[in-house]
Amino acid sequence: MVEEFGTAEGGVGTAVRHQLRIATVNVNGIRAAYKRGMDSWLADRGVDILCLQEVRAPDAIVRKLLGDGWHILHAEAEAKGRAGVAIASRTAPVATRDHIGDEYFLTSGRWVEADFEVPDAEGTKTLTVVSAYVHSGEVDTPKQEDKYRFLDVMTGRLTDLRATRDYALVVGDLNVGHTELDIKNWKGNVKRAGFLPEERAYFDRFFGDGIGWKDVHRGLAGEVPGPYTWWSWRGQAFDNDSGWRIDYHMATPELAALAGNAVVDRAASYDARFSDHAPVVVDYQF
Repeated sequence: MVEEFGTAEGGVGTAVRHQLRIATVNVNGIRAAYKRGMDSWLADRGVDILCLQEVRAPDAIVRKLLGDGWHILHAEAEAKGRAGVAIASRTAPVATRDHIGDEYFLTSGRWVEADFEVPDAEGTKTLTVVSAYVHSGEVDTPKQEDKYRFLDVMTGRLTDLRATRDYALVVGDLNVGHTELDIKNWKGNVKRAGFLPEERAYFDRFFGDGIGWKDVHRGLAGEVPGPYTWWSWRGQAFDNDSGWRIDYHMATPELAALAGNAVVDRAASYDARFSDHAPVVVDYQF
C-alpha cells in the first residue's frame, strides 16, 4: 500500500525535466531488514538516492547487502550495534562529509552529507543531500541532553547549508513529531521524548522564517493526519494506524518547489514490514 500526494508535474515549468527519486528509511538494522525483504522493495522502486538510518552494521556488510551499482557513503557509530547512517547513490557524488562538524558527535554515526551535480537551464547546480538520525532521547536523562545538543548543532548546519548551497535536502529519522497532525495519540505523548514542546520548538525554527527550510511531505499532503512513518512493533499500533510522522524530507525552498510527488511506502500488512519505519520517497523534477 502507498500513500501518495501531489503530482509528477510539481509545478516545474515546461522545459525537459530530469527526475531524481530520493528515498529515506530507518532500517532498524540493515541485516534484519534484508532478512525481512527490504531487497525486494528496493529492487522495484527506481530509487536514485537512498538514505538509511540505524544501519547498525559494519561497512563491508552494508556494501555486500546493497550490492553493485551503488556509490556508498557510510558513517558507522563508534558504539557497535547502534546508529549508523548511509547514502547510496546511482551516480557518484562530487564531494562527501561523514559527520555534522561538531567534535562531540564525530563518531556518533548520525549525519552524512553528499554533494551531487544536478541539471539546470544554465548548466549544472549543486545539490547537497544529508542522511540524519536524531537521537530518540529520554526525558530528564543524558540521552535528552545529547538530543538537544545535536539539535543545536543541526540548527547551525541548516543555516549554513541554506546560505551556501544551490539546493539542499536533509532526510531521515529526526525523532520529533512537529505538530499535532504528526502523532495519532498526541495528547498522550506531550510529556514524552519525541513530542516535547522544547523539541517541537526547534522544528518551528527550522520551518519558520528565520531558517526557512520546508517540510516537503507536509507541503504536498496538506493539513491532514500523518501520513505516519513509524509504528511500534508492539500491540495493534500498525493495524490501527496509530503512528508517528518522524521521518522527513526537509528542503531548502528552491528544492521544495521542485518536489512533485511524495509517498509513504507503508507495508500491506504487519508481517510484510521490513522495519518499524516505512520508507518516504519523493520525486524531484529538475
